[in-house]
Amino acid sequence: MKIINKFKGNARLALLLLFGVFLIGLVISIRWLSGGDGLSSGGAVAVVPLLGPITDEDQFIENLKTFKEDDGVEAFIIEIESPGGAVGASQSIYEAIRSLRDEDERPVIAWMGDVAASGGYYAAMGADSVFALPGTTTGSIGVLMEFPDAGELFRKIGLNWQVIKSGEFKDMGNFSRPLSATDRKVLEGFITDVYEQFVEVVAANRPLSITEVRELADGRIYSGRQAEELGLIDDLSTLDEAISLAGVMAGLGADPKIVRPQEPTVGLLDLLLGIAGLEVQGLARSLLPVRSEVPRLLYEWR
Repeated sequence: MKIINKFKGNARLALLLLFGVFLIGLVISIRWLSGGDGLSSGGAVAVVPLLGPITDEDQFIENLKTFKEDDGVEAFIIEIESPGGAVGASQSIYEAIRSLRDEDERPVIAWMGDVAASGGYYAAMGADSVFALPGTTTGSIGVLMEFPDAGELFRKIGLNWQVIKSGEFKDMGNFSRPLSATDRKVLEGFITDVYEQFVEVVAANRPLSITEVRELADGRIYSGRQAEELGLIDDLSTLDEAISLAGVMAGLGADPKIVRPQEPTVGLLDLLLGIAGLEVQGLARSLLPVRSEVPRLLYEWR
C-alpha cells in the first residue's frame, strides 16, 4: 500500500510539473504569436506616446522605429504628456523625431496634452508641426542640476565623510559638503552651455530668433494659448483634431485608422521572472555600499 501511495504521489508531482511546463510554454507561444508591434495592415496614422518623466529613450525610439519601417503607416502623431526629464534622453528622443521628419516625407505632428514642458517641449521640436490644448502646461525652457548638501547633518551626527579624489573638481556635488565658489563657477559654465543647446534647438525649429527665444527661455511655464501667441507652437487642437489633420495631410481622410504600440502583456512567465528579479535586486542592494549619486542634469518642469 505504501508503494502504491508513493507511486500516486510521484505521479501527481509529475503531472503538476508537466502542467507547469505546459503553462510556461503556452505563455511563451502566445507572446511569440502575438508579439506584433502594432504594425498596420493598411493606411494608418501611428500615435507614438511619450508619457511621464523622461528617464530613458530606448522604448520610445524602438516604437518610433517600428512604425517608421511600416509601409502601412502614412503619418505620425507624437503624443506628449511629460514634464521633461533627463537631458541626454530628451536630446536622443528629439534627434529620433527630427531624423524621421527630415528623412521621411510622411507628416510628423507633435501634440502636447496636459503637460509638455522642458524636455517634453524639447522633444516636440523635432516634429513638422506642434499642437497643444489651450490649457497645456508647456515652456519651462531651461536646465536644472540638483543635489543635496547634507554636510551639516553629518556633522551633527558625528559622521566624517572621507573623499580621495584625482582632481579638484572630481567630487563636485558630493552631498557631504557645500559647493565651493570654484565648483559653482564650473557648474554654471556647464549649465550655460547645455542651456544654449536648448535655445538653439528651439530657434532652429520655430519662427524665432536666438534673441527672441532667450527672452522666453527663463524657465517660466506658458499655457498652450500663450505658447501659440508667442510662436512656441503652431496651433491649438485636441488629440482627435490633430489625428484628423494628419489623416487629411496623408491622404487618408479626416477619420483615419489609428495604430499605437502594443501594451506589453503580463503572463505567468513574466510574473515568475519578475519575482526572481526582485529577489536579485534586493540581494544586490544589500551587498552594495552606500555611495553618493551623480548630480542629475534635467530638462524638467517642477
